[in-house]
Amino acid sequence: MLVTNATLPWLDAADSSAGAAGSPVSPGSVDLRVVDGVFAAIGPSLPREPGEEVLDAGGRLVLPPFVESHIHLDSVLTAGQPEPNRSGTLFEGIERWAQRKAFLTVADVKERVHRVVRQQAGFGVQFVRTHVDVTDPALTALTALLELREELAEWVTIQIVAFPQEGICSFPDGRALMERAADLGVDALGAIPHFEFTREYAVESLNFVCALAADRGLLVDVHCDEIDDEASRGLETLAARAYELGLGPRVTASHTTAMHSYNNAYFTRLLRLLTLSGMNFVANPVVNTHLQGRIDSYPKRRGVTRVKELSEAGVNVSFGTDDIVDPWNPLGTGNLRDVVHTGLYVTQLLGHQEITDSYRFVTTNAARTLHLGDGYGLEVGRPASFVLLDAGSWYEALNWNAPVLASYRRGRLVARTEPVHREVLF
Repeated sequence: MLVTNATLPWLDAADSSAGAAGSPVSPGSVDLRVVDGVFAAIGPSLPREPGEEVLDAGGRLVLPPFVESHIHLDSVLTAGQPEPNRSGTLFEGIERWAQRKAFLTVADVKERVHRVVRQQAGFGVQFVRTHVDVTDPALTALTALLELREELAEWVTIQIVAFPQEGICSFPDGRALMERAADLGVDALGAIPHFEFTREYAVESLNFVCALAADRGLLVDVHCDEIDDEASRGLETLAARAYELGLGPRVTASHTTAMHSYNNAYFTRLLRLLTLSGMNFVANPVVNTHLQGRIDSYPKRRGVTRVKELSEAGVNVSFGTDDIVDPWNPLGTGNLRDVVHTGLYVTQLLGHQEITDSYRFVTTNAARTLHLGDGYGLEVGRPASFVLLDAGSWYEALNWNAPVLASYRRGRLVARTEPVHREVLF
């Protein structure tokens, strides 16, 4: 297949497109040749091969596939079951989920998740990191997601994080459940230090998870300091373990909303450690804007981590959806454009270059978070996975909520949408 007249975004040397391995292609209208599910050539005006299928992009934007770096698929589509989260807080959401968790079945989880994954696919998402609650002695949701990971592998890559929603040290048999999850074949281990009973338990849980991940060769993704308490400082422990154990880019700190409340003197000192650690961060601007600041009157905090400062320091940051129609978020779809759009406003990243580069939060940055390596990117020799948007630029796509016209995975069409036709009668 030959994709012609495609517009590529400005890409830096680390994630550039290439006409030959390692050689960057200038932004603008280019062609992309796909052979046996792999990018065989990328460059201007590639000659057509006899019998080759041609897709004319018409100057529209081609991006690598969207990457969902943080979601809870096990809880999707459960909002109001058995009752709604009336306070809108994180902690009532945990209580409501504990109620719903008691009625989980493998069939129930698979049916809901399958619906949402199909929805995500329509929005061009091909890679998903999901946190799955393992504070359930039966590990029902984990069983379901492990099955779906294999069943849907042709269409979407699902990474599973063993997530101890009710704690590790503060939950009966919490350590044993994490070890069982590791034995069952999860991709990453998580923790929730701000929900542990004590500061000592928080540190102990992080030490346990990092050591176990290092021993098993797994990734780490921690719900870290998702609270408005500036005294919640699990992040410094996680970063220290990532640095000392050499885990670096295999470690992700998700949420880190307490950082929004850290005093600047402490943050400045902390930033040095975060940079040294080489770890990743995931912000969830839609849901955390909804959940955080609930105990404030005024002034009321946004409650989203310091995306701008981290990015300027060279720390990798991506954006995630977090929740879709569940006890923590009664709304939502799998459209990562909505997440970026909200995130730019909430984090005050509305300079022109910040807007045009913001696709990275849900593509290349997120791929780095998931540790996808050579399995991702618009580069010769890599899998021919890409999305075609009904816009000539990412700036235009954000403004007009441009649909994904086509999503290709390893050269195979996964989802398509007809271009929107608008008619104004005056």
